[in-house]
Amino acid sequence: MTAATHSTLFPQVPETPDAVLDGLDPEQREVALALHGPVCVLAGAGTGKTRAITHRIAYGVRAGILQPATVLAVTFTNRAAGEMRGRLRQLGATGVQARTFHSAALRQLQYFWPKAVGGELPRLLERKVQLVAEAAARCELQLDRNELRDVTSEIEWAKVTQTVPADYPAAVAKTQRDAPRDPAVLSQIYSTYEQLKRDRSVIDFEDVLLLTVGILQDRSDIAEHVRGQYQHFVVDEYQDVSPLQQRLLDLWVGDRDDLCVVGDASQTIYSFTGATPDHLLNFRTRHPGATVVKLVRDYRSTPQVVHLANGLLSQAHGRAADHRLELVSQREKGPEPVYTEYSDEPTEAESTARRIRDLIAAGVPAGEIAVLYRVNSQSEVYEQALADAGVPYQLRGAERFFERSEVREAGTALRGAARAGRNDSLLDEAEGLPSQVRAVLSTKGWTSRPPAGSGAVRDRWESLAALVRLAEDFETAKPGATLTDLVRELDERAAAQHAPTVQGVTLASLHSAKGLEWDAVFLVGLTEGMMPIAYAKTDEQVEEERRLMYVGITRARVHLSLSWALSRSPGGRASRRPTRFLNGLRPGSASSGARSGAGGGGGIDRGTGRAAAASRTPAVERKHRGPVRCRVCGRTLTDAGEMKLMRCEECPSDMDEALYGRLYDWRAAQAALLGQPDFCVFTEKTLMAIAEAVPSTEGELVVIAGVGYRKLSRFGTDVLAICAGEAVDGEPEDGVDQT
Repeated sequence: MTAATHSTLFPQVPETPDAVLDGLDPEQREVALALHGPVCVLAGAGTGKTRAITHRIAYGVRAGILQPATVLAVTFTNRAAGEMRGRLRQLGATGVQARTFHSAALRQLQYFWPKAVGGELPRLLERKVQLVAEAAARCELQLDRNELRDVTSEIEWAKVTQTVPADYPAAVAKTQRDAPRDPAVLSQIYSTYEQLKRDRSVIDFEDVLLLTVGILQDRSDIAEHVRGQYQHFVVDEYQDVSPLQQRLLDLWVGDRDDLCVVGDASQTIYSFTGATPDHLLNFRTRHPGATVVKLVRDYRSTPQVVHLANGLLSQAHGRAADHRLELVSQREKGPEPVYTEYSDEPTEAESTARRIRDLIAAGVPAGEIAVLYRVNSQSEVYEQALADAGVPYQLRGAERFFERSEVREAGTALRGAARAGRNDSLLDEAEGLPSQVRAVLSTKGWTSRPPAGSGAVRDRWESLAALVRLAEDFETAKPGATLTDLVRELDERAAAQHAPTVQGVTLASLHSAKGLEWDAVFLVGLTEGMMPIAYAKTDEQVEEERRLMYVGITRARVHLSLSWALSRSPGGRASRRPTRFLNGLRPGSASSGARSGAGGGGGIDRGTGRAAAASRTPAVERKHRGPVRCRVCGRTLTDAGEMKLMRCEECPSDMDEALYGRLYDWRAAQAALLGQPDFCVFTEKTLMAIAEAVPSTEGELVVIAGVGYRKLSRFGTDVLAICAGEAVDGEPEDGVDQT
């Protein structure tokens, strides 16, 4: 993820239209100059597709060929649309609309609804889960949280594929879709949900597209109005278009051909939402005279990373694989990808955290490192490991930067200080823009050193620190800039959702990492059943899993680590196998899929560090655990936090409050002695689990999630003594009984 505070983000606006083309490679330049007729850009990962299409729009606008108000650029996320608006602003192409499909459709729907239907547009339902739950209840079904999420996603899939409730069972059978419930039952829930919406005069996000399509189909006068407004269309990530979005695009374009689409079939990873690469692959058939440009020069990743990515796709099958792009790295050589096999998941997480800490010590910024996994439930063990290692992290998918309360408050304070100028006493001793910003933000919680630990206080500090770094880079790029200039820049960025980077290692699922990049990427949990995921049954589903791994690999610029664990927990049976996708690619592996033998051959790091050795220590036996069940109600647990507590969140706790209080105080004393945040000793969830389980032996203590052998050796004696009601003092980490 390119740091948003880098000085290159404050370039001078190109003086002439031709200057917009400076720095483009031959293929990108060809894209920028192809301003008429249908254009299809096949752009591999890291090849500068956003650069190509934004320079294309900017050149057309600056040269007077395109009128800014008549251009509509659509993409799939608010982040991507914000980035596009920011780049266009820097190129001097203001006035161009860059929006998501939903945002563009909603704007049109709000404008035309009174004319087409009459009255006010029904209220938009922000979250449909509650209404889906009510629909299920009316069908005499009680769904738990995970089932409810799956059913909601299934309804969304049906709507974007334009499948009505009555046709849903047949659509599932035709597509070989693995429905979370009996299709007939889901059809009933879907139908009831739609009826509840009608009864309450609300619409959901999928309805925004459906209703816009309906109005444009039924009212030719409104369709012509829209086509008169927008005459030139650009669609990014075209491989992710759903049938419903394609139908809307067709209605926008009409019988014209001023359409430019950009995509890569090898990055189609959202078919579960209705996305299909067919529209991209069929573009030349639908538009025989289209200009097709292929971008294969990879400016993001080293030759070593690109070689692995190409090798992965060389084993792919299916139509998307037939149209794969062979990337050519444009970077200097870098380190080879590292393949590591671990005995168990906690060891994998702890070793990953140590390697990340080493990278940071070597000069790689924390914000340029990511840990990517297949499913979100894998994050908890890495959160724990990074916290234990004292490494800051952030979970992908948090609230937008400029919508955070602390950022809004900071903006208000900076705006007030800019108006007051030297009449503000805060600025009396501040010389230069960064000093002024630090002075103002110190009243909002910013300090020169970050607060200990994680949580809301640290999150707030990180946001304010990002604004301080932005001010420093802004002054470097624009010497003599004033606080008023910075406030204006912040306002423009907020309007474009162009946020600076909050420093911290990113933890993200592979799906949410799409479109991002980092200097160092750790792909973890790469075992059969997780990659490809166990429920990928058909050949096409397996191939999509391969493409998902390809997306993960191509997020890395320089450092790439791929790892897997042979068992879930220490002492467990080593029954797992590394993903088949690495067969024939990682050193020592056979293309037949045979698992590499034991030992240190094949260039594979077996994770022989201190934590790995500790995980094999036979001093305490651990039994292999099957599904984790709630010890109160017996339900199978899947949530990481619930698994740590060994009970559902809603089930009553039998925690020994007095014991928890003693453990809490002991943890604080230990943390003070070690000079570390409290959570580096144990997290609060782990303390709660200990206070609920009240272990009396090392074997009972070590099986509690968040303990592990390393912490057992450091703190086990004290913890067991406290659980036994004995007194201990605050001696740190030597594991000697101090009673």
